Amino acid sequence: MLSAAREARVLGGDIPFLFEKLEVYQKALAFAERVSTLTEPFARGHWYLADQLNRASLSISLNIAEGNGRWTAVDRRNFFGIARGSVHECVPLLELCRRKRLLDEPVCLDLKQELEVIAKMISGLVARTREK
Repeated sequence: MLSAAREARVLGGDIPFLFEKLEVYQKALAFAERVSTLTEPFARGHWYLADQLNRASLSISLNIAEGNGRWTAVDRRNFFGIARGSVHECVPLLELCRRKRLLDEPVCLDLKQELEVIAKMISGLVARTREK
């Protein structure tokens, strides 16, 4: 049984899951939140792009989290690989949004730069699971 003070810290969010401390997880979650905000005003006829881009962007942080919850390095690498694949899935979706003038070119460029940083960080996670 938890002490009252410890229970308050746990319930209040003061004690995060270990993956919540990872910079790559925080960046991926911030990216998904930004994409969600940017796609809210998409016209009804472009819901498919908003939906797919939101799913792909959210998948990055979800797979980082799930990978960190796995026991074996092979399982962790698998989920990190899926997260990295979701990063790459976002790129053509952003390009299509730019071509359809749903997102401005500077915004797309900035988002792609964020994705590049996230992809490199995920590659680092994969490399670290191979070292163990």
